[in-house]
Amino acid sequence: MTTILGIDAAWTATQPSGVALVSSEAGRWRVTFAGSSYGHLIDRAARRVPSLRLSGSIADAAGVLAAAAQIAGAPIDLVAVDMPLSLKAIAGRRVSDDLVSKAYGARHCSTHTPSAIRPGRISDDMRAGFEECGFKLLTKDLAVPGLLEVYPHPALVELTGAARRLPYKVGKIRDYWPTESSAGRRTRLVETWRTIVESLEGWLPGLDDVLPLPQFDAPTWQMKAFEDMLDAVICAWVGICAFERTAVPFGDETSAIWIPQSELLSTGQRST
Repeated sequence: MTTILGIDAAWTATQPSGVALVSSEAGRWRVTFAGSSYGHLIDRAARRVPSLRLSGSIADAAGVLAAAAQIAGAPIDLVAVDMPLSLKAIAGRRVSDDLVSKAYGARHCSTHTPSAIRPGRISDDMRAGFEECGFKLLTKDLAVPGLLEVYPHPALVELTGAARRLPYKVGKIRDYWPTESSAGRRTRLVETWRTIVESLEGWLPGLDDVLPLPQFDAPTWQMKAFEDMLDAVICAWVGICAFERTAVPFGDETSAIWIPQSELLSTGQRST
């Protein structure tokens, strides 16, 4: 069995981080868990009912890995994280940021600029924590166990063939559809989520059962929780692509962002 943990890591200690777990047996991948915080993952492993409301937290690598392994019934092989990670202290834009922005800027998928403050120590501590558990940051070649930096926006345009980044962030729906009513914006957001889930189901059959779409009139915090879980699933899917050699690293020896490539995806085998 191969197991991959996806983390949509918050850049601050006050916001929750989405987590997802995927496993493969006989070449068939499936989502075994999707939650909107580290606490949800740990509660599931302990068979406790998770709290409905979310709170921020910092990743305890050993605790997260243990909980994920408990749910999967097997050790974790790869951890794919949506957050700047580097073998050197991050003080500003990295080679990896510039390479991704050059390749995907025309499709509106440039990276955000990291700094020593944001994500700052959160990034350093996450990398160090997973490294202490045997998961070194991978910048050139795939190795198991390993830690990957991923970026959902370019991954999604490669997955769907979209001309530009997909409008799926709750906090930006006014920017996406300024002339729509509130209900109209939410309806279009859920439609975009449906497109993403349907695209991912080619590799992860049954995803819609694990990650059901919210109603368009759901509370905002529930919509954001769904977005975080979806991002975590995307991270895990990129981990699958890296494992199956259909994703490539953009960067140098200190940091790299792994992104699936459509021409490689087209020759790969989907789950059946």
